[in-house]
Amino acid sequence: MGVKHGREYNDILQDLIQALGKIPDRYIFFEMEEEDWARLGEKDRLEVDEALAEDLFYALGSEKMISVGSGVVIHDQELHRLNILIGDDELDFVSLI
Repeated sequence: MGVKHGREYNDILQDLIQALGKIPDRYIFFEMEEEDWARLGEKDRLEVDEALAEDLFYALGSEKMISVGSGVVIHDQELHRLNILIGDDELDFVSLI
């Protein structure tokens, strides 16, 4: 189902890809090893990041918070945004409206 949103899906997806890129070990979400991630070219990494963003967008429709490597993505329904954090530090957020 995905999260409720007022912005264009593709715009949200692109912003989410950018924000997730700030989590250095995001590949762990797909149970990849660091060596496997390091061997991927830029195009392949972008494809993994796109898949991650799409998976999170839909999963956050039913889950409030999802771990991504050392980070976490939280759906804030009141502020209509996705918060990307590592520990207590907010790395970025993606507006849904």
